[in-house]
Amino acid sequence: MRFSHLHEISAICAEESTTIGRLMIQEQVQETNTTEEEIFRQMSDYYEVMKEAVHRGQTQDTVSRSGLTGGDGKRLAEYLRTGETCSGDASALAMAYALSVSEVNASMGRIVATPTAGSCGVIPGVFISAQERFGWDDEHMVHGLFAAGAIGYVIANNSFISGAEGGCQAEIGSAIGMAAGAMVELRGGTPEQAVHAVGLALKNTLGLICDPVAGLVEIPCIVRNGLGAVTALAAADMALAGVRSAIPSDEVIDVMLEVGSAMPSKHRETAKGGLAQTPTGKRLTESLTRNTSVKKHKP
Repeated sequence: MRFSHLHEISAICAEESTTIGRLMIQEQVQETNTTEEEIFRQMSDYYEVMKEAVHRGQTQDTVSRSGLTGGDGKRLAEYLRTGETCSGDASALAMAYALSVSEVNASMGRIVATPTAGSCGVIPGVFISAQERFGWDDEHMVHGLFAAGAIGYVIANNSFISGAEGGCQAEIGSAIGMAAGAMVELRGGTPEQAVHAVGLALKNTLGLICDPVAGLVEIPCIVRNGLGAVTALAAADMALAGVRSAIPSDEVIDVMLEVGSAMPSKHRETAKGGLAQTPTGKRLTESLTRNTSVKKHKP
């Protein structure tokens, strides 16, 4: 890749009068020695999987095998139809779709890790709700996915995308940053604005721990996907309005690395701290363990 930092992406795009998505496609062609058509087709296939996950989450049973989660994406969509949302229709729909995709993941359905399975709902929630709202075609959305991929590439190579390494800031935080930057590009913003959106988004998730109840990617992961989609939309709007990240986005990514490295292991996907160790979290874990043990020994 010709870039390893976000400011380099912005500079290259300005110099070559191109978008982040187009730049990423060109770099992928060079890196993989594959045709642009094939690379685009593969990403198009991923977007189809995202749309299928949203549809499944909105129309089918998504109760997880643990029984802890399921159906909240549909509940939120039904609530949206009442016209009484506090956050507005755009935010509520992005939340509903993000929850649905995360619930499909928890119920062993097919999703795309963006950048991980634990954060798989943020980008589909933002992208597919925006596509319906603005009437964009799939080709436009796929270009947006390449933009998100370029942002994720930088984050992954300078910080974390794994909750086990850097806490939930690395998973949900990265997904929010990727979605926010890509959304700016989808709306016609400049690469510089997209880069600022990433910093604005990431600053809002610094220090977020990974504390899954019973070690499952369900509580609080699914809800965080829904709220993450809203944060991504807010960061994109800020950047499109001209709000800038006072701390350069690359420096924010460096801080994510610093904070994640200093985070206690109990707050990095071990289920030994945080919400997983609340009285209710422990009770849910014990109940699941007991039920699993009974099933294993049932004649």
